[in-house]
Amino acid sequence: MAIVVIGGHSRNVGKTSVVAGLIAALPEFSWTAMKITQYGHGVCSKDGKACHCATDDHSWAISEEKDRSGKSDTSRFVLAGAARVWWVRTEQGRLGEAIPAIRRRLAESQNVILESNSILKFIRPDVYITVLDPATEDFKKSAQEFLDRADAVILHGYGQKQFAWEGISLKPVADCPIFRIKPPAYVTPEIVEFVKAKTLRR
Repeated sequence: MAIVVIGGHSRNVGKTSVVAGLIAALPEFSWTAMKITQYGHGVCSKDGKACHCATDDHSWAISEEKDRSGKSDTSRFVLAGAARVWWVRTEQGRLGEAIPAIRRRLAESQNVILESNSILKFIRPDVYITVLDPATEDFKKSAQEFLDRADAVILHGYGQKQFAWEGISLKPVADCPIFRIKPPAYVTPEIVEFVKAKTLRR
């Protein structure tokens, strides 16, 4: 089983588009896709809505996506051709509680592709690719923490050499392959070949 993790430094930088693009480009992998969302305080993991519950029952939840409308991130994974799609929701900092359930889903899979940074605390994938967009200033702590684990970088834009991320060093990825993209194309043939080579070499 190959495990591929797609992370990124912030929201809305194209992580979901990369996952969906790889699923569509590599149908022979019969992917199980998983998106992991961590909510802040006051949001319930059960349904993603505001909640003030004080019980542990809502610290995490996992559900299978079947919708093919493409209206949600996980629905886009179904539409792209994933064999199964799971959405994991946890309270911020409590992903560890969901790991046994996640591992069970992984064990049932042929190959797995996950959208997350924080999952790297608990699993070692065959490939970890981080998506960086210089136009987005926010840089998640989880993305900083695992930058040195990246096997490759997907970078928005062409020819840009200066980045505006204050206090963020890109030295951990200085020697990584960098695949430059220009949306709406998030997955290039070179990215597909890189993932294939890394997973088949394991």
